[in-house]
Amino acid sequence: MGNSAIINGTVQAVVFRNEDNGYCVLRLRTLDRVVTAVGTIPDVTPGETLTMEGEWQSHPSYGDQFRAESVERAMPNTADNIYEYLASGAIKGVGAKTAQMIVRHFGPKALEIIEEEPERLTEIRGITERKAAQIGAEFMRKQALRSLMDFLVKNGVRPVAAARLYKVYGEDARAAVAENPYILCDEYFGMDFFEADALALHLGFEGDSPERVEAACLYELRHNQLNGHVFIPREKLVLAASQLIGVDPELSKNAIADLEDGGYIISERVAGVDACYPDDMYENERFVAENLLERANMKLFPPKNLDKLVAEAERSCAVEFAPVQREAVRRSAECGVMVLTGGPGTGKTTTVRGILELFDKMGLETLLTAPTGRAAKRLSELTGREAQTVHRLLGAGAPDAETGKVFKKDASDPLDCDAVILDETSMMDISLMAALLEAMKGRARIILVGDADQLPSVGPGNVFADIIRSGAIETVRLNEIFRQAESSNIVKNAHLINSGTVPELRNGGDFYFLRRGSDEEVRDTAVSLISQRLPENMGIRAEDIQILSPSRKTSAGTGEINAAAQAILNPQSAEKPEKVSGGKVFRAGDRVMQTRNNYDIVWYKYHDDPDIQPEVGAGIFNGDVGYIEAIEEGRGYALIRFEDKLTPYPFDSLEDLELAYAVTVHKSQGSEYRAVILALPQGVPMLKTRSVLYTAVTRARELLIVVGSGESVAEMVRNDRRQRRYSGLRARLAGEVGDA
Repeated sequence: MGNSAIINGTVQAVVFRNEDNGYCVLRLRTLDRVVTAVGTIPDVTPGETLTMEGEWQSHPSYGDQFRAESVERAMPNTADNIYEYLASGAIKGVGAKTAQMIVRHFGPKALEIIEEEPERLTEIRGITERKAAQIGAEFMRKQALRSLMDFLVKNGVRPVAAARLYKVYGEDARAAVAENPYILCDEYFGMDFFEADALALHLGFEGDSPERVEAACLYELRHNQLNGHVFIPREKLVLAASQLIGVDPELSKNAIADLEDGGYIISERVAGVDACYPDDMYENERFVAENLLERANMKLFPPKNLDKLVAEAERSCAVEFAPVQREAVRRSAECGVMVLTGGPGTGKTTTVRGILELFDKMGLETLLTAPTGRAAKRLSELTGREAQTVHRLLGAGAPDAETGKVFKKDASDPLDCDAVILDETSMMDISLMAALLEAMKGRARIILVGDADQLPSVGPGNVFADIIRSGAIETVRLNEIFRQAESSNIVKNAHLINSGTVPELRNGGDFYFLRRGSDEEVRDTAVSLISQRLPENMGIRAEDIQILSPSRKTSAGTGEINAAAQAILNPQSAEKPEKVSGGKVFRAGDRVMQTRNNYDIVWYKYHDDPDIQPEVGAGIFNGDVGYIEAIEEGRGYALIRFEDKLTPYPFDSLEDLELAYAVTVHKSQGSEYRAVILALPQGVPMLKTRSVLYTAVTRARELLIVVGSGESVAEMVRNDRRQRRYSGLRARLAGEVGDA
């Protein structure tokens, strides 16, 4: 239908409500009929009068409905509507019977009495002074929350931020925002600097106000975490903040000094650099360094029959350990923390199995974990033991309103284990590593496993490489390629690339090269491979194939490849509902990836036995891949399956998703795919590096097809430039922090 209109009516019933984002489906009683209306109307209750502006739409399952773009609300002012409001349970302690007595006694002034003279409720039989006070307080709480939400939503603030503000500030929330709108930039509230800045300027804040300059400095620190930086050198922070909002650098210097006085920024001399940290990043980095050094210096007493136990572990693995593998297994019994690193085909998995067997024979309770679901699943398959993601191991959930904590497991409630084996450690950022170490008992061992030559984590820090480069932590390097891996061209070429040698691009075995000249040809070839050629000629299903690209942009980047792949693999159809968000089309059947940690989204894990209640949890994390099973327009969510978890994914969070037929090489870290198609664009020299190529090649298990030019491959092998990350972990471990 699509016709813009305005409707007025009274809320008859709330059919569906999403408490996280305020989205709801209503039955609205207008002058001549009852209609279905949908929109973001936080805390709406039967009996309220709404004026809605929006448009009529026809839904295939729910018929005609009115989609509200903006809403004006009024509290009920007639006796009948007030009764509906009170009887709906809107106010805790007031049910239908009490509502009837209140309205019968006070009539259309009932809500006015509850708000201004709640003590008069004692005039009604059965309502004590205490209960009257409770009803009045609850009504005032609801009014304050509603007023805050209306104020913020009208100014472009998301409803979930309003709810969290109320949890933190209570009835003072609106005043707190009016005094300093930049408090909304706090990670807990989920707004970015530009949203809060627009609100602040709208409310009359000056362009060079201290609040604005301080917020710009904190924004630059947080924004640069997305580029992997744990801190920013002081002179760079001053310049970046000043340029962001167009103020004199002297104001930024003063703002940084004030933020230091307030404890929001911590400054320290790190390896000759005047480093400015956000307070939490400083604490995380300092804690990780101190904790690892403490574990490295622990005096452990391995069993007297250690050599015998290592030999038994070797027999249990049914392999003959190479000398360096045997040494790694042996050292694991003597170290509080140990690094095990090596490239593909060097026997990391066999060594991990040997360590696990040894720990079993020593009577140690060992937990296996990895940063992503795919990596944890693979670790479980390779060891035959349960492995969990770090987030699940630590009990991740929605942030606590008072502390902001997202993990249940910490120093006060540590993991019940004697040892942890962490795979794909190169993917661990500084915050997640801090959380894991904090949750480990003081005498527990940790084995850090990974490939030091892969790309660093998506999040801030360069944890694995910093630990190895510091020289302070026991490290075992596996360098020998084992015979069973020597026949793999993927493995051989990966090691050639890592050594700086351009591989011969000959087709055969598990490695193929398809020369294409333009980015458009690269894109079209990659899409034809995943949609037709590999499924039809090699029997590999599209869902077992992953297209990788160094870039999001260009015709050979993930953006255009995803759009082209979606059009062929999951084309538009009347049977497939779809939803547009941020210019992206999401359709039932699409493969999607989460692009940031969201601790609020609820998921369900169903059992085969229908009599067993499903496991319920919260949290979908950066890099999680899933499939859209349904688009529930009338309910305001997409039903998405992430591995074994099913989640009603709110529409207003779709901006955190992207199609995943093609993903960037960075996003593929920790994952392994049956077949990989690597699409190499012509340009983007910043992304065409040896570590990017090496990481992409090592993602393929059975088949790798490189699509592009030989010149691009050679260029990447020669380019060993690694993006510098401002991180102080190596310096802290090596004792290079301070004035010297």
